[in-house]
Amino acid sequence: MNEQSSSERPWRVIIEAAPGTGAWHMAVDRALMESTGDGLAPPTLRFYQWQPAAVSLGKGQAAAVVDRARCAADGVDVVRRPTGGWAIFHTDELTYSVAAHADEPAVAGPLLEAYKQLSAGLIAGLRHLGLDAVLAPPLQSSDKAGLMACFEVPYNNEITVGGMKLLGSAQARAQRRLMQHGSLPLSGDVSRAADYLVFPDEAARIALRDRLRAHATTASAAAGRPISYDEGVTAMLRGFSDALGLRFTPGELTPWERERATELVATAGGW
Repeated sequence: MNEQSSSERPWRVIIEAAPGTGAWHMAVDRALMESTGDGLAPPTLRFYQWQPAAVSLGKGQAAAVVDRARCAADGVDVVRRPTGGWAIFHTDELTYSVAAHADEPAVAGPLLEAYKQLSAGLIAGLRHLGLDAVLAPPLQSSDKAGLMACFEVPYNNEITVGGMKLLGSAQARAQRRLMQHGSLPLSGDVSRAADYLVFPDEAARIALRDRLRAHATTASAAAGRPISYDEGVTAMLRGFSDALGLRFTPGELTPWERERATELVATAGGW
């Protein structure tokens, strides 16, 4: 372990310039969770993009909700996240992940406390983009029934702008290892997830599209101007630094992390 206290040492930041597949990103997030949680690497903030587009399912979500034939026809990957929640269609977005030991000061404490601490960094980053972001109030149990897509409604303590869901995050912990990741749509039609899910009829698909458009937005739409991946990364780094007092050192995957991620893709599709 590094002899510096975890509050003093800088975090590693990995900014992926080229997009990657969903299986690779989920495998890298797991490798980072293991390496940072076991003290083999410093706490890490990573930013990445997806290519090809992918549908990711929440850890406990039934695989049957995905229209695999449509995904295959359109070249859309299907992956499973280690975190909970519902289906997300990943394209035209900025994704972040945080990996650290659960005792790291910026993420220490109960899950919800750590989630809110990291959300403070995300909100500060969005405000650097000119977006008046806030945490959504708790969702009533009756509003959760029958949900299929992550951006269908603003869930408990997720980040909204003008009442519209903008950034969804989720967290996983195991053996004092912590990983949180989240999706910030930058542009495009927020209802596209409905194209790749299974419905009893077309009316149900249209209803989900309408709910997504009514309750979710993108960074560019909320800002009224184009926001690029690079601009979003710069703003988020400033936000984490401002809100959490973190210092960052540019880095990359270690040989162990790259080998571990490659193994995970080969043996289990990442998760």
